[in-house]
Amino acid sequence: MPRLNVALLLLVLGALPAYAADPAADPVRLTLKDHRFVPDQITVPAGERFKIEVVNEDDTPEEFESHDLKVEKIVTAGGKITLSVGPLKPGTYRFVGEYHEDTATGTIVAAETPTKE
Repeated sequence: MPRLNVALLLLVLGALPAYAADPAADPVRLTLKDHRFVPDQITVPAGERFKIEVVNEDDTPEEFESHDLKVEKIVTAGGKITLSVGPLKPGTYRFVGEYHEDTATGTIVAAETPTKE
């Protein structure tokens, strides 16, 4: 019986880090259309992990890139990617579509959430 308890405990503890590190279930959605991000600014809570889903409606590939977030990933034409990001300190973080940096630009604003007293 003690071996079963230890095995169960290890199974539960092994699942905790994956659950705790899992970003929010609903991703923030960005759409690439006509080589522009829509919306081109998103606001997220500071200090929390989140997901960004990038859907490319253009007929050419694009590379989602952010030096601020230290991320870059190619989105195929008509494709979709999901990125896990954060937690971020309060501030503004820039991102671009590297293949069309003149038009595909945007920002993420990580905002502090008001504390309840």
